[in-house]
Amino acid sequence: MKTYCFGIDVGGTTVKCGLFETAGKLCDKWEIKTRIGNGGEQVLPDIAAAIEKKLKERGIDKADVAGIGIGVPGPVREGKVPFAVNLHWGETDIEGVLGQLTGLPVKAGNDANVAALGEMWQGGAEGHKDAIVITLGTGVGGGIIVDGRIVEGAHGAGGEVGHAHVADDIKEPCNCGNTGCLEQVASATGIVRLAREELDRMDANDQTNLNPEKLSAKSVFDEYKKGDEVAARVVNRFASYLGTALGAYAVVTDPEIIVLGGGVSKAGEALIDAVSRYYRAYAFAACKNTPIVLAKLGNDAGIYGSAKLAIDSIG
Repeated sequence: MKTYCFGIDVGGTTVKCGLFETAGKLCDKWEIKTRIGNGGEQVLPDIAAAIEKKLKERGIDKADVAGIGIGVPGPVREGKVPFAVNLHWGETDIEGVLGQLTGLPVKAGNDANVAALGEMWQGGAEGHKDAIVITLGTGVGGGIIVDGRIVEGAHGAGGEVGHAHVADDIKEPCNCGNTGCLEQVASATGIVRLAREELDRMDANDQTNLNPEKLSAKSVFDEYKKGDEVAARVVNRFASYLGTALGAYAVVTDPEIIVLGGGVSKAGEALIDAVSRYYRAYAFAACKNTPIVLAKLGNDAGIYGSAKLAIDSIG
């Protein structure tokens, strides 16, 4: 096996880059700006330039590089993405273009799936081969790992856990165009939605320290930890939606472990306890004791997973 590989995580604002030894050590990490003008035409050339610069800086010969793994915000099939809205891309042959620009083998994957692979490799699911990883941020992303490999599915939509329908009473469309998605009630913005609903239905007997002008997932969990009754209702609704969804996912793949990451996971064990309570109530008997744990890699999960994608697929 060759000595080095690159892990690239493409976001709408920045591209996170990592130089790894194929044995698993992160040697260096840095970021470049994501230039999305003109249909995102500079994104891949900028990544190629960043890689070339790092190779020169480190004195690494391309012959010692196994390849490049790259995670992008969109469904990926056979190295191509049909669209990536955040990057202003239409159909793009990621592997072909970046490979031509760098002269290195390239393996592309969906960013959430790749982050899940990173958590399995050196994060919250380390040591396991079957895992469900959920990212609770502005939206709800995720990845499903079975026997150590990402489940991509027939259309590259495997692991789009945030777009399972869980709520019949939501009329506003999700970003995906459907209504009642998990993302609308279990993301950071979804928690704020639930909090506003609870504040609107408060009666004279209710008391809360939640500030309607400063609502956030963090403020809800902060007050929940202090025993605020309205915050508790919000967290319980959120946990019910997420716990129920996890129970449904688990009966399909029967994971060894479930990992929760993203900004909402900063709530820590309070989050794990709330979600686990509802998960155990709704999960199939054989899956009830599946541990739910916090992610460990934070914002680096994408570069770790991309590197692992390169190692497994190329190196």
